Amino acid sequence: MKKKFWLVGVLFVMVLALVACNTSTEDTAENGDKEGTDTNDATVETSSEKPYVAIVSKGFQHQFWQAVKQGAEKAADEFDVTITFEGPETESQVDKQIEMLQAVLDKKPAALGFAALDSKAAIPLLTDADAKNIPIIAFDSGVDSDLPLATASTDNTAAAALAADKMAEAIGNKGKIALIVHDQVSVTGAGRRDGFKNQIESKYPDIEIVDIQYGGGDHLKSTDLAKAIMQAHPDLKGIFGSNEGSAIGVVNAVQELNKTGEIVVVGFDSGKQQIDAIKSGLMVGAVTQNPVGIGYETVKAAVAAIKGESVEKVIDTGFYWYDKDNIDSAEIKAAIYE
Repeated sequence: MKKKFWLVGVLFVMVLALVACNTSTEDTAENGDKEGTDTNDATVETSSEKPYVAIVSKGFQHQFWQAVKQGAEKAADEFDVTITFEGPETESQVDKQIEMLQAVLDKKPAALGFAALDSKAAIPLLTDADAKNIPIIAFDSGVDSDLPLATASTDNTAAAALAADKMAEAIGNKGKIALIVHDQVSVTGAGRRDGFKNQIESKYPDIEIVDIQYGGGDHLKSTDLAKAIMQAHPDLKGIFGSNEGSAIGVVNAVQELNKTGEIVVVGFDSGKQQIDAIKSGLMVGAVTQNPVGIGYETVKAAVAAIKGESVEKVIDTGFYWYDKDNIDSAEIKAAIYE
């Protein structure tokens, strides 16, 4: 009797084991089907992702770049693409920008928007991107190469020439002046310096440019440089600051040396501090670009390039002179930023 019970028990255990094994096999098969579905879904999701446009700017230290970013994001929403927007902490960090450029190119973007801090340093990476059929759209600063399909920017030479005319008018077409320029290696730095300098030298023989210094777009460094120039030339009539940081540095120097009303300050770009300086009379006026338009046109051109459509080689995004007389006009309000 005990033997029969023992046999029945063994048989029962074997049956349970078989059932468990079969159940486990079915579960594994079901799970395998589910995992396969997830993988397929992921593949579908990847294949249906929006085109990725990488944007590498010259920096984040000024409100100008935030306005460019705003325009780029507006275009990204409108044209249904994904973008990233980044830049080094300061506009003197060429090596940092090159690292960022390499990092985004490693992600294999559908197109690249690039504002070069150094118009030559990035050419090897851009050459590699071009070889991989990644369309390149330059913005703000061009690149010393034919690699970009288009450049969305201000005509910096013409804009700086307008600033020179306004400076000449403000100082009575004669006297000594100086320039604080954000850099001498980017297209914007060289263009604004030369546009201003050439206009003064060709049109105003009684105006002498006594010094040109480079502050890297940093307002603290620009302040020190402007103070040194004013101390070396006590009869100085005016200083041109070639971007937001440069102009604010000049304004600070004028205040610190109690030269308000003696030194005419003309700037470039916008930002709250420049706007406040113009409204208060510390600065005569400035040339503003159209930063939102620059960002927008960069992404718009990138999308066209991705689709294989032709793009204009030079996309002129415009510029405006603004001072206390027109700063509240609708046209200027649309172009300046705080």
